[in-house]
Amino acid sequence: MDEIKQIAQRLCGLRDTLELSQDELSAECGISFDEYKQAESGQSDISISMLQKIARQYDIALDALMFGEEPKMSSYFLTRAGKGTSIERTKAYKYQALAAGFMHRDADPFIVTVEPTDAPMHYNSHEGQEFNYILEGRMMLSINGKELILNEGDSLYFNSKLPHGMKALDGKNVRFLAVIM
Repeated sequence: MDEIKQIAQRLCGLRDTLELSQDELSAECGISFDEYKQAESGQSDISISMLQKIARQYDIALDALMFGEEPKMSSYFLTRAGKGTSIERTKAYKYQALAAGFMHRDADPFIVTVEPTDAPMHYNSHEGQEFNYILEGRMMLSINGKELILNEGDSLYFNSKLPHGMKALDGKNVRFLAVIM
């Protein structure tokens, strides 16, 4: 939860720097006022899709909002096994950034770990496209109401503007490569 509070502080700092109200920022980014206000409070999960909308709207690095660091590399950026910058948005979702130090990326690759839970599925949508490749485990991915079961080795490329959510299956963690473009 400390990581969520840190992201919330960065959101507040960005908004203050831009001299915008919560209402103005949420409207400019196409985010509901209540959702943005809740995110800035730091009391609940903040979706990657919301952070991506804000980053794109104000032409800042997604990493700056997620991790508080600006990318510095422009030729290449190496991420050693298990060393990517990580954030645990909630107990059930952990994101490990694989290109956090590369400037002006065209895509954001992550290793995502989803723990099994009985909680209802949370849906996101964001501009662009997404690619998921299952590294281990099984998950159910719902895209615009269509439920797909993905097994180890399966991949899926989809329009991420459509509402989508995921759930680990078989009572085990699922790990997958997610590339958001």
